Amino acid sequence: MRQSMGRVGSCYVNAAAESWFALLKAEIGTAVWATRAEARADVFCFIEVEYNRTRLRRHPELGYLTPLETRARLQQDFTPAA
Repeated sequence: MRQSMGRVGSCYVNAAAESWFALLKAEIGTAVWATRAEARADVFCFIEVEYNRTRLRRHPELGYLTPLETRARLQQDFTPAA
């Protein structure tokens, strides 16, 4: 994992990245993997299966949709008219 990429001393730039890494650490825990490939596979599985497809956004204005459903809805909204 890498630390957030924002400017030094700017907590607002780093807030989203810090929140994401805190969530990742909470979900995966402090497991020790035998290989780098196993670690990457676990992180990929968490992001693609749990985070993007099943996690609900906790906001009523977003309709409590998953990120994948939100992306599909946005793509429908931006399709060019024929």
